[in-house]
Amino acid sequence: MSFCSFFGGEVFQNHFEPGVYVCAKCGYELFSSRSKYAHSSPWPAFTETIHADSVAKRPERNSPTALKVSCGRCGNGLGHEFLNDGPKPGQSRFIFSSSLKFIPKGKGTSGSQKP
Repeated sequence: MSFCSFFGGEVFQNHFEPGVYVCAKCGYELFSSRSKYAHSSPWPAFTETIHADSVAKRPERNSPTALKVSCGRCGNGLGHEFLNDGPKPGQSRFIFSSSLKFIPKGKGTSGSQKP
């Protein structure tokens, strides 16, 4: 499979402070901390995006239940969406590695507006 490899030291796996996760490359808002949930893999997982265009998706060649996900603004590779693998029946699970940056609640985001 061609899924993200784990390099260790994932800082957002057990991180549950209020705020917003943005693209590490361009700063576009991707996920709210409200959609993040605990699970057993080493990567942070989310159930939904902030904006309808926060991410772009394309089929994962080696898995019919996964989609490759990139930033909806700049195209930066983010990770995968696993279909029907969320915390509730019918929900998908987005997982990502080092392509995210966390902005604590009240600090604002610099990349939330479209160009």
